Amino acid sequence: MQIVTPALVLREVKVGEADRILLLLTPEQGLISASAKGSLRLKSRLFSGCGLFCYSEFTLYEGRTMYRVDEAQVKNTFFGLRESVEGMALAMYLAELTAALAPTGKEAQVLLRLLLNSLYLLSENKRPLGQIKAVFELRAISEAGYLPQLLCCRECGKYEGGPFYLDPEEGSLLCGDCAAKAGRTPNLDPASLTALRHIALVEDKRVFNFSLAGASMRKLGRVTERYALCQLDKPLKSLDFLRSVWPQETAKASPVPGAEAEKTTQV
Repeated sequence: MQIVTPALVLREVKVGEADRILLLLTPEQGLISASAKGSLRLKSRLFSGCGLFCYSEFTLYEGRTMYRVDEAQVKNTFFGLRESVEGMALAMYLAELTAALAPTGKEAQVLLRLLLNSLYLLSENKRPLGQIKAVFELRAISEAGYLPQLLCCRECGKYEGGPFYLDPEEGSLLCGDCAAKAGRTPNLDPASLTALRHIALVEDKRVFNFSLAGASMRKLGRVTERYALCQLDKPLKSLDFLRSVWPQETAKASPVPGAEAEKTTQV
């Protein structure tokens, strides 16, 4: 059976001298594996469209164990990702997180759009790395069914004012006073809490449209990372590499105006 679908290459594995096995994220089938015979040869018509993080229009034939790539027409290569080690490391982390969530159906389409937009902003240097990472972590994990309760303190109902604590295991908030009673140290200041609510609840086209000072951005990043990892309950190898080339404690997260929606890649 033949299918024609747009897809993003999340992972590539070299097989022999010229072949690759690809992990593709598609909007309808979700994650699929496909064999790209001869795609590592420079003269191959599959060479450009099957590279890591290429977003291409694939023509695939279904096999017994995986699909076979017949054609791959490039839509976007996100070339700017390769201009920095930090950018490439973050892209690899986002891809592994996506694969771990194993989206299907409508969830796959939503997550593909989020990942494409994240890679675009990253490759074009439109947003700080810390902001892209935090948005993707919380939005992706929420779309997978793990939306945290961010309305108010779970104990007293307080909505805002002072620091708050997001419980990464329970996915709920404690205000500063209730956190102290529970023996927890607040991990969110007012600005990072507002940003957290924005990411989780705003419409897709506005999800990246906010700015934070460096200290608040780092708080946000630590909270979204821990929450995502708690829900996955599995380590991600790419995160270790990301931390080695871009320590978040020292990463600069300069504010970027977000008054208007950026150009994004449509699915």
